[in-house]
Amino acid sequence: MRFNKQQQVSSTPEVNLIPLLDVLMSVLTFFIIASMSLTSQKLAGISLPGAGAGFNEQQTPEQLIVGLDKQGKLLIKGETVTNAELAKEMSSFLDKNPQGAVILKADKELPYQEVVKVLKEMGKLGGNRVSLSITKS
Repeated sequence: MRFNKQQQVSSTPEVNLIPLLDVLMSVLTFFIIASMSLTSQKLAGISLPGAGAGFNEQQTPEQLIVGLDKQGKLLIKGETVTNAELAKEMSSFLDKNPQGAVILKADKELPYQEVVKVLKEMGKLGGNRVSLSITKS
């Protein structure tokens, strides 16, 4: 049996670039994703609310609930009222509650023109403190 004692040993080490590039691409991807999550797109002239100010943290103002049934009748506390009585009730409520709000709850089968007409009349008395209540679909 004869052994070959002369084996070629190369004196220069080889560098395999494929595993090195895989590691570099993984690190680069990590930093790209991290930087995207830390920055947000800014819109010119628009400031968006933060998520920290939730609904439960705010104190809701006093509310006067006004109903509008299918027949177009105005209701306050379950009783039918006229337009003049509604105006009187709203004025006294808004005087007593400077931060109060007037909410109109209209039946969904009522024509939208009638709802808008009532909202306009209520808006003349309450301004921006009058709103329409809706439900989630």
